[in-house]
Amino acid sequence: MNLRRLKAVAKKEFLHVMRDPRSLMMGIGMPMMLLFLFGYALTLDVDRVPLAVWDQSQTVQSREFISRFTGSRYFDLRINTDNYRRIEQAIDEREVLIALVIPANFARRLTLGEAAVVQAIVDGSDPNTATIALGYADATALAFSRQIAMKQMQRAGLTPRLPALELRPRVWFNTNMVSRNFIFPGLIAVVMMIMAAILTSLCIAREWETGTMEQLMATPLTAMELIFGKLAPYFCIGVLDLILCIGVGEFIFDVSLRGSLWMMAPLAMLFLFGALSFGLLLSIITRSQLLASQLGIVTTVLPAFLLSGFIFPIENMPMPIQAVTHIITARYFVFILRGIYLKDVGMGVLWPEVLFLAGFGLIVMTVAVRKFKKRIV
Repeated sequence: MNLRRLKAVAKKEFLHVMRDPRSLMMGIGMPMMLLFLFGYALTLDVDRVPLAVWDQSQTVQSREFISRFTGSRYFDLRINTDNYRRIEQAIDEREVLIALVIPANFARRLTLGEAAVVQAIVDGSDPNTATIALGYADATALAFSRQIAMKQMQRAGLTPRLPALELRPRVWFNTNMVSRNFIFPGLIAVVMMIMAAILTSLCIAREWETGTMEQLMATPLTAMELIFGKLAPYFCIGVLDLILCIGVGEFIFDVSLRGSLWMMAPLAMLFLFGALSFGLLLSIITRSQLLASQLGIVTTVLPAFLLSGFIFPIENMPMPIQAVTHIITARYFVFILRGIYLKDVGMGVLWPEVLFLAGFGLIVMTVAVRKFKKRIV
């Protein structure tokens, strides 16, 4: 490999990228737009659940029970009503997600030491959110029930008994259990995959469509020199995107890197090399910008979103789909990023994923070099 010729090809491609606003937009603008869009819009947290209440009791006890919900950050009282028709309308129009119906005999039954039944009506259109909201409501009602039981025992002159079992949770790595801390590292992998696949899937195909490939073939360039020279500017753009992603996470979304930057950087470059090589292979095979970009979206972008564990847990997928995810490179990089970002794990944990990324990049680059023929077909 002649470094002088490699430098010349890289300089040519750098000039093309710098003079083409569309390439810059796709390489830097689109990843940043996706980062902010998903960073702000995508969340798995369920809080401030819109709540409706029909208090038929209208007593001190019922108001105290309601205050347990309104005083929590998990519920937001939107509607006070006095009939089922209004509750049904509010759920249909998505004004509320859950409604509480407190019976008229609520206070009397509590005073007599009997169980008071409160009806919880939940919109089950989104079963995941409904299940979480029901869990919040059940925990709130249980805490209120324990308080009532302790008061009744004190009035009877009895010493309140401690529960037989007390669970004391301790959350590691994501102490506040904020979904953004979990989503953002995976988002970096998706953004880099999109940038790499879309940009490099066009570079060789563009030369064929514009008729400049014949001129390159007339030069002493070898296939490896041409391919590595083509990859150079996009590799630099990928590194720039990585730096921007880390900065945005640190200073805007408050997602701090717990692990070592010096460990994450080379692993990110390894993933970037494989993603760029795959996009380049698509460009070499198709020789069409339109077809290469479509294949890039189908084979890299969609799997990165759906099958990498970025949003949907792989463990919950059917077994055949789980088997398919093992060939998705974004899956391994998402695991690496979350391990370094959240847990500060080392190579002792990440070596299988690193080994896969290295093998993938080497295989794809070898295939790309062999597929590129310096002849006009």
